[in-house]
Amino acid sequence: MTPLWTSAEIAAAVGGTASTGFAVSGVAYDSREVGRGDLFVALKGEATDGHRFVPQAFAQGAAGVIVSERCDGPHVRVADTTVALDALGAASRARTRATIIGVTGSVGKTGTKEALFAALDRGMPGRAHRSVKSYNNHVGVPLSLARMPRDAAFGVFEMGMNHAGELDALTRLVRPHVALVTAIAPAHSAFFSGEEAIADAKGEIFRGLEPGGTAIIPYDSPHRDRLIAAARPHAAHIVTFGGKGADVYATEAMRGPHGTQINAVLPRGQLTFTLAMPGAHWVSNALAVIAAVEAVGGDLAAAGLALAEMTGLAGRGARRHVALPGGEALLIDESYNANPASMAATIRELGHETATRRLALLGEMRELGAGSDAYHAALAQPLIDANAEMAILVGAGMAPLAESLAGRIAVAHVADAAAARDRLAEMLRPGDAVLVKGSNAIGLARVVQALAGDGL
Repeated sequence: MTPLWTSAEIAAAVGGTASTGFAVSGVAYDSREVGRGDLFVALKGEATDGHRFVPQAFAQGAAGVIVSERCDGPHVRVADTTVALDALGAASRARTRATIIGVTGSVGKTGTKEALFAALDRGMPGRAHRSVKSYNNHVGVPLSLARMPRDAAFGVFEMGMNHAGELDALTRLVRPHVALVTAIAPAHSAFFSGEEAIADAKGEIFRGLEPGGTAIIPYDSPHRDRLIAAARPHAAHIVTFGGKGADVYATEAMRGPHGTQINAVLPRGQLTFTLAMPGAHWVSNALAVIAAVEAVGGDLAAAGLALAEMTGLAGRGARRHVALPGGEALLIDESYNANPASMAATIRELGHETATRRLALLGEMRELGAGSDAYHAALAQPLIDANAEMAILVGAGMAPLAESLAGRIAVAHVADAAAARDRLAEMLRPGDAVLVKGSNAIGLARVVQALAGDGL
């Protein structure tokens, strides 16, 4: 098997010195993720120093490490390991012949990235690569690049930000042939003056486009024209997706028992496919995926099959079944993150569930700045429209929503995820459908695991 990197290649890429010859099959900076044959990059962070975990990395089978301190095992020594990881990512991008797609957006970027990977991999099995998890920041992006196999035909990279200027740096590292923005919403709005500023920051992704590149933009966004203006100086082609009038749109989206059947019109043809993931927001994501597949010359028929096969991701729509005496309840796992747009979208989908009762366990949304109270309170109407019987609200930031719902539906406002778990466990019955969603820092993933993983 051809190695991912040899020690000589690593040393040349990062400007370091190799202690001996070795080869690696993977790259990791979290010692808990190191597998046999991996390269471990010992990063120095504010909370801890990766050099402390070098022995653990070797014990888990690491073939070599990048360090800035003395090391007894096979290593490449550099002045700064964070700079070295960035350089290794850049070297991977420089050597690849893959077509690169960058994905960003306030909502839907991880799901869209995963769907796009599945679509491309379905057409060319084993030849597509993507960022894992939500490795989308200044450390996760170069790691994801460094992990890209030599023979990859496609690379799909998620890029995130919570401050202006961050995407500019990431996209110049990724240098995508296609840059896709899923949607603009008030995520991380505590760090921006308004949605226009968020759109401008997301529009930075177009600055890294390769010559002849394509920008893919949400047609229905109120910031569409702002994004198009940001893309125009850098993109040879601009493709919009969304409602009628877009370059890629659905003439029909019929919800059925096995998914949503979509008839999509594209610049160079039409495609009919079934989308397994429920929700209008996933119809939009699917149109973005199809637009990107066509832009890179991928197999559209295979992409349609992949979208029909794709089920929910852990923390982002996975549907779990909780065994209870006399039956089971449905748990919809949206526990990874939340902002006003994604909260409203998933609550609407809860309203479509066939269930004896619809329950919502919602954690507060973080980083919303001065508008936080209003954003939380505004979730009351979607919950009422969804015929939710009860809302279990977690965290102090949910107080405005609890007040807005008072006397309208049953509410339990609790301090933390543990209290929410206990409250839900007390009341859960067979036939219930429960939506669990909140900002990642609230820890609702532990509630999901307790209920669907370990059981009640």
